Amino acid sequence: MIEAIIRGAGPDELARTPIPDEFLAAHLRKEDVGMFGDEPDKDVRRSLRVGRIPMPELAPDEVLLAVQASSINYNTVWSATFEPISTFDALKRTAKAGGDAAKHDQPHHVVGSDASGVIVRVGAAVRRWKVGDHVAVSPMVVDVEDPVMHADAMLSDVRAWGYETNFGGLAQYSIVRASQLLRKPAHLTWEEAACIPLCGATAYRMLIGERGARMKQGDIVLIWGASGGLGSFAVQMVKNGGGIPIGVVSSEEKAELVHKLGCDIVINRDEIGVGRQITPGSQTVSAAKRLGQVIRQKVGEDPHIVFDYVGKATFGISVIVARRGGTVVTCGSSSGYEHNFDNRYLWMNLKRIIGSHAMNLHEATQTMRLCSLGLLTPVLSRVYPLAAVGDAARLVQNNAHTGKVGVLCIAPEPGLGVTDHQLRAQLGGDTGLNPLRTTSTGVLSAV
Repeated sequence: MIEAIIRGAGPDELARTPIPDEFLAAHLRKEDVGMFGDEPDKDVRRSLRVGRIPMPELAPDEVLLAVQASSINYNTVWSATFEPISTFDALKRTAKAGGDAAKHDQPHHVVGSDASGVIVRVGAAVRRWKVGDHVAVSPMVVDVEDPVMHADAMLSDVRAWGYETNFGGLAQYSIVRASQLLRKPAHLTWEEAACIPLCGATAYRMLIGERGARMKQGDIVLIWGASGGLGSFAVQMVKNGGGIPIGVVSSEEKAELVHKLGCDIVINRDEIGVGRQITPGSQTVSAAKRLGQVIRQKVGEDPHIVFDYVGKATFGISVIVARRGGTVVTCGSSSGYEHNFDNRYLWMNLKRIIGSHAMNLHEATQTMRLCSLGLLTPVLSRVYPLAAVGDAARLVQNNAHTGKVGVLCIAPEPGLGVTDHQLRAQLGGDTGLNPLRTTSTGVLSAV
């Protein structure tokens, strides 16, 4: 099957080709839970393993995806450190639904919440997709029978694929519900397409979606971690939507990259004395005042929106620095979940905090449409082979990356999967579509 996929076999041949009994996958082992103990550095290279696992059964509403490429998200780091909880506990809860869900409770956990690839089998209940389709994957698994799902799927019993479910994207094959599938933009490579759905659609919901900050033209948007996966997409969305993005980064090299994405104003956090963590109280207030002063010097106003996924290290500052009546929108806490902030700056200044989790399928589809139109650029910076997935995840764990870090699964080399070469050329080709890969961070040869 893999040989047929690599040479671009058509749907009929793929449907005739037998499915293997086992496949290579980046996975965790239940027996390794607790392996790190109280060690301060929980190196994910020790827990992430690449080996063969059994092929699972396909449910009626699922497809079997031959994964050409995937990418690293921070939830893979959480999984591989078994913190804040072991994801084997999440797999056990998923399996409690019974029926086809029982297969998720295994002594191994195949991780990864992004993927692009080719459908090689479809379940009996799948109507809109067929063998041979080129797709990307939205990472949210929802209860399609829950009535609230028809208002917003993210209000249903939702799970993150490859994090709270098994058989994720960092593997040669993956099990994906039909309700997660997205058309792959034809002008993008496999690895470019794989780096979009989770971070891109999360940023879309936070800034543009009906339940997010609802950014409008002229809005000043402060973006923490503007060179990361989420931040890189946020910069583009603010700029494209007529807003004014202000990026905060941790180095001059990252500042240069964010400028390339269209961010006119970039602040090195060393300028305002904000490291990985500051003490709540007077230190937070002082840091917020320094940041606010820099922003006013550069644009003359305070931010309408603060885009915060860093969490504990930045949230108290975010609440203060947002303008009167402004909004702080948050989707995560990479530096810690327990936030401290001075509530006077919130209630007395009529500000809002919006919690935003991932994306529904409509938001993911709209994000991919923007990419298909050439209005969003992939934010891929480096590409690793599946065999080196531990090194790729370690890069993200240490915040030593920019944008997204890709992983080739079946694709034998970067640059494959493009079916609309004309559009790709119109959009600038490899260089125009990969501004973060034209830097000294380089591309690791995926062999």
